[in-house]
Amino acid sequence: MSVETQKETLGFQTEVKQLLHLMIHSLYSNKEIFLRELISNASDAVDKLRFEALSKPELLEGGAELKIRVSFDKDAKTVTLEDNGIGMSRDDAITHLGTIAKSGTADFMKNLSGDQKKDSHLIGQFGVGFYSAFIVADQVEVFSRRAGLAASEGVHWSSKGEGEFEIATVDKADRGTRIVLHLKSGEDEFADGWRLRNIIKKYSDHIALPIELPKEQAAAEGEEAPAQEWEVVNRASALWTRPRTEVKDEEYQEFYKHIAHDYENPLSWSHNKVEGKLEYSSLLYVPARAPFDLYQREAPKGLKLYVQRVFVMDQAESFLPLYLRFIKGVVDSNDLSLNVSREILQKDPIIDSMKSALTKRVLDMLEKLAKNEPEQYKGFWKNFGQVMKEGPAEDFANKEKIAGLLRFASTHGDDGEQNVSLAEYLARAKEGQDKIYYLTGETYAQVKNSPHLEVFRKKGIEVLLLTDRIDEWLMSYLSDFDGKSFVDVARGDLDLGNLDSEEDKKAAEEVAKSKEGLVERIKTALGDAVSEVRVSHRLTDSPAILAIGEQDLGMQMRQILQASGQKVPDSKPIFEFNPAHPLIEKLDGEQSEERFGDLSHILFDQAALAAGDSLKDPAAYVRRLNKLLVELSV
Repeated sequence: MSVETQKETLGFQTEVKQLLHLMIHSLYSNKEIFLRELISNASDAVDKLRFEALSKPELLEGGAELKIRVSFDKDAKTVTLEDNGIGMSRDDAITHLGTIAKSGTADFMKNLSGDQKKDSHLIGQFGVGFYSAFIVADQVEVFSRRAGLAASEGVHWSSKGEGEFEIATVDKADRGTRIVLHLKSGEDEFADGWRLRNIIKKYSDHIALPIELPKEQAAAEGEEAPAQEWEVVNRASALWTRPRTEVKDEEYQEFYKHIAHDYENPLSWSHNKVEGKLEYSSLLYVPARAPFDLYQREAPKGLKLYVQRVFVMDQAESFLPLYLRFIKGVVDSNDLSLNVSREILQKDPIIDSMKSALTKRVLDMLEKLAKNEPEQYKGFWKNFGQVMKEGPAEDFANKEKIAGLLRFASTHGDDGEQNVSLAEYLARAKEGQDKIYYLTGETYAQVKNSPHLEVFRKKGIEVLLLTDRIDEWLMSYLSDFDGKSFVDVARGDLDLGNLDSEEDKKAAEEVAKSKEGLVERIKTALGDAVSEVRVSHRLTDSPAILAIGEQDLGMQMRQILQASGQKVPDSKPIFEFNPAHPLIEKLDGEQSEERFGDLSHILFDQAALAAGDSLKDPAAYVRRLNKLLVELSV
C-alpha cells in the first residue's frame, strides 16, 4: 500500500453524529438496504463522470468501460464496492462524507424523534445513503481519486462511526472510489457471493450500468488459482427504455428509490414513450411523502435528464412547472444535443412542447390516483395540497384540470378535513344553484362558526371553508369551475340568485326600505370606520357582520402583505345588520344619540372579532362595554 501523507483526524458535523447513532442502532428495518444505497451512489458518480466528460473527454483517462464491482473476503470479513466514476478529491471527501450538505438539514434533525420506526421514514426521505454502511460495518474505509487529478492525489477516508474520521493523501492509480466495509460481528452473511448477488438482483437490477461480482470458480487440485474473472449480475439496461409490459412493479419501485433517494415506495408512476415529431421517454413518479425543502421554491428540483441514454443533468427544472416540483423521474430525449445546458433548456422550443406534454401526464396520473385510490389521494393531498394550490396562478392552460384536483373542507363535514372536490360539491348542489360558495379565514373553527354562514345553514346550501394562508390568493385566480362561478360569501352584496324565491326578495326589499332611517343613524355613528351600512340578507341569528368590498383585499391577503413588510391598501368594511335581531330592535328604539353611538361601536367591534380581525382600539371597546354593563346593573 502507498505511504499515507497529510494525515489528520476531523470531527463529523453534529447532524452526522446523530445520524450515525441511529444508523449504528439498525435504524433500517432491512439491513441489506446498505448495498442498494452504496450502489445508487456509485451509479450517480458514474453519471457525473459521463456528464463532465462531454466537455472534458480527458477525464475518461483512456475510456475504460464504466462499471461497478462488488467483492468480498470471507476471511477478512469485508465487503468492497468499487466504481470508476467521477471520484473525490480530499476536499470532496471532507465535504461529502463529513457533513450533510443538503437544504433542510435543520428541519430534518428537528423532526427526529428517537422513535426508530418513525425516524426510519425520515432517514430514507432525507437520502443519506452513504451512512447506511454503518448498519453492517463497524469500520468503513474509502479510497478515492477524482478524475483529472494526479495519481498522487488520491484520498483515504476512514471512520468507525464514533464521531470522528481520519483522512490522508495516498497514491491511487485509477480514478473513482473504492469503499471497504469491515463487517460487524454477526454480519458475516454479507461476505457471501450468493447473498450479494440476490441483493443486487432485488434492489439494483434497474441500474443502467454493469454491476459485476467475482465469478465462482475453483482451482483443480495441484493447480494455481485461476485469474479472477468477473460477471455482470444485473440487466444493465436503462429501465425507462424497456417496454412497460416487461417491467415489474417492484422494479419501478426500486428505480424510484434509486433516483429519489427515498425509503418508501412511490404513490404512483407513469412510464411513457413518445414517437413522432418529438421522440423521448419519460418515467414520472408521485412520492408518498413531502421532502423537507418542499416550500423552498429556490431549492434544487427537477427531473433527471438523459440524452440518448447519456446522463446530462441531475435536476433539470425546465420540464415541469414549479407547482409540480415534488415530482421525481427521468426524461430521455433523442431531440436534444448532448452539450445542452440549463440556459439552453430555458430557451429551447422543444422543451416547451415536452413540458406541456409532461405536465398533462402528471395531472392525468393524479386524476387517476384520485379516482381509483381515493384514500391514497387523501395522503397525497395532505403532503402536497398547498403546493398544488399554486397551480392555477402558474398554469393557466391547465387551470380547470388543476381545479378538479383541489380538495377543500366544507360545511358538509365536521372534521375540517380537506376532502371535498369541486365535482363532489356540484353534485350535491341545490336545484337551481349556479354558484360555488366559499369562505376564507384563519382557522377552521373560525370559519365554521362564522355568522356569514347563517343563511346558508338555514337554506341547506353547502359552503367551502378555506383556511390555508394561500387560499385567498388561490381564489383570485379561480373564477369558475365547470361553468359555475365562485362566490366569496363574505364579499360584496350577497345574491343567492335562484335559491331565493321572489317572495323572499320582495320581503327583503321592503325591510331594507323600512330601515333606511336606521341605516343613516348607524352610518353617522360609525363615521369613517365603515364604507357602507346596509340591511343584511346573510344573517338569521347574529345581530351584525362585516362584509368585504368586491375589490378589496380579504384578511388573509392583508396579513400576508403585512408579514412580508409590504404596504396594505386602505379599505373599510361594510357593516351589515340583522333587522330582526332583538339588539338591533333595541338599537332602533334608542333615543340617546350618545348611547346609540356606543351600542353601534360595540356591535361593530363584535362583528370584527367574529370575523377573526383584531380591534383597532381595544381600550375603547372595553370602555364602552363596561359602561353598558354598569348601566344594566343599576
